[in-house]
Amino acid sequence: MLEVQTYFLSERGGRSRNEDACGYWTSDTACCWTVSDGAGGHGSGDIAARLVVDTILTRFSTTQSAGLHDAAALLQAANEAVVSEKGSGNTADDMHATAVLLLIDRSGGTAVWGHVGDTRIYLFRHGQVVYQTRDHSVVQNLIDAGYGTADMIRTHPQRGLLTSAIGSSEAITLSVAHEAIPLFSGDVFLLCTDGWWEHVAEAEMEELLVDASGAAEWLGLMRRLIRRRAPGDNDNYTALCVTVSDQVPDETTIIL
Repeated sequence: MLEVQTYFLSERGGRSRNEDACGYWTSDTACCWTVSDGAGGHGSGDIAARLVVDTILTRFSTTQSAGLHDAAALLQAANEAVVSEKGSGNTADDMHATAVLLLIDRSGGTAVWGHVGDTRIYLFRHGQVVYQTRDHSVVQNLIDAGYGTADMIRTHPQRGLLTSAIGSSEAITLSVAHEAIPLFSGDVFLLCTDGWWEHVAEAEMEELLVDASGAAEWLGLMRRLIRRRAPGDNDNYTALCVTVSDQVPDETTIIL
C-alpha cells in the first residue's frame, strides 16, 4: 500500500486577508487533497474558498472513492454549495473560487485529479514535471489558439481573467484526468494557487526540488523566491505538497 506525506504552506502576501484555503482527508483506502482560491468584491472570497474545501472533504469522507467520476462530482458539489450560499443572502457580492483536487486510491496505487480555474496541480517524477493542468483562463485560450507563447501566462495584463470558476449558476467548465494514473514511489504532487506559480517557473520548481533535502525545504525555497519577486500588494499564495512512498508513514507538516 502506498504511503503519503502532506506538507502545506499558505500566506496572505500583501493582502489584508488570506482568501486561499486548503485541506485534506485520508484513510487507509483513499485520500483527498484540495486547494481553493476565493474572490469576492466585498471580502467574501475567503468564505467561498473555505466552502469549496469543506464541501469537497465532507463529501469525500462519506464515499472514500477515488475515481474519475468522483473528481468531477466533488467539483460540481462544491459549485452547488457556493451558488446556494450566494442565494442565501448571507454574502454581499458575487463570490467565486478556483479549485483543484487530488484523489489517491492507496490500495490500487493510482491517482486522479480535477480542477476549475487557474489553481493548478503538478506531478513531478524523477525531479521533472510530467503533468500540469491547463488553466481555464483567457490568456490560456490565447496561447492555445497560437496568439502568443507560454510566457504570456505570467505576464499578460489579462492573466487573471478566468473562463470558468466555481460559483456560477450556469454550467461550469471543469477538467479531470483522462484516466487513473499509476503512482510510483518518489512521485511528488504540488497543488498551488496562481499567487504561487506566477512567481516560480516550472524549471525553477524542478531545480529546487532536486536541490532540496525534502518536501518541506522545497516549499520553503519556493516561498523565498515568491517573497523576493512579488510586489508589495501581491496576492495570497498557497501550496500543498503530497509525496508518495512505499516506506514512509503518514505525516503532515505545516510550514510557518
